Amino acid sequence: MTLQQLRYLIAIANHGSISGAAHSLYVSQSSLSVAVRDIERETGVTIFERSNRGITLTNDGIELLGYARQVVEQADLMAQRYAGPGHGGAQRLAITSQHYAFVVEAFLELAEEYEGDGYNFSLRETRTSEVIEDVRDFRSDLGVLYLSTFNESVIGHALEDANLSFNLLFTAQPHVFISENHPLAQRSLVTIDDLTDYPRYSFEQGSNNSFFYAEEPLAELPHEKRIAVSDRGTLSNLLAHHNGYTISTGVLSSEMYTGIASVPLQTTERMRVGYIVHNERQLSELAERYIEKLSLFVEGYQLAAAAL
Repeated sequence: MTLQQLRYLIAIANHGSISGAAHSLYVSQSSLSVAVRDIERETGVTIFERSNRGITLTNDGIELLGYARQVVEQADLMAQRYAGPGHGGAQRLAITSQHYAFVVEAFLELAEEYEGDGYNFSLRETRTSEVIEDVRDFRSDLGVLYLSTFNESVIGHALEDANLSFNLLFTAQPHVFISENHPLAQRSLVTIDDLTDYPRYSFEQGSNNSFFYAEEPLAELPHEKRIAVSDRGTLSNLLAHHNGYTISTGVLSSEMYTGIASVPLQTTERMRVGYIVHNERQLSELAERYIEKLSLFVEGYQLAAAAL
């Protein structure tokens, strides 16, 4: 099969019809039908089910489409990387992470200081499963997430299946992030029972919305009031202006110092925050520099927290 055939397959799946894909690609419907038939013959699977209502992917088709997207994405990245004379020196750095402000700040500092002739940087804050998938599929050089005694069995198996390794950055006692005007803000320590009456904020995890994939420790504990968000900005606004809480590392970023307090949570659980890399990939010099920046930011935050 060819890259062009795979692109046809992806377009058909995206449009839900051969006619729609043909119109967007400016090719004939017969060309697309032949491409699908050739791929089905070569792979031995039926990709689409046809009916009066259109076409839908079969289970085999969904799996094959996942591989097709990976192949096409990697081909596009390679084409971009080696676009021609003058582009060979551009360096690429792609990071995928759970929602940690220190990840962003280290990334921004590296981008500001980089003095290469050309570069292509990307940072994606996203769900736990996608952090693993991006590094597994070589879309990202490294990912940042946390392990605990509760989730390490499930996440550890996911990392092993994806041929990824976990590298520790720091270990943190879970802290509660709350408004500085929250009734618990002046406590030196809070308990789980103290939090019972307050809404809990968390990052939504999509179809992998299990306790094991949560970005917040102790997600398995029952809570009657819950708000799920997808970005740190919304979470920061909720924390600063309402009486809810979230549980995290205790590492406050500059954007969170105003209006938000961090109070230690009484628990034996610990968060081991680190970065994941693919075992078959050698990190670039740029990725190594980013890890150094990341470590320095974490060290600085911890020293500031200890001084409070």
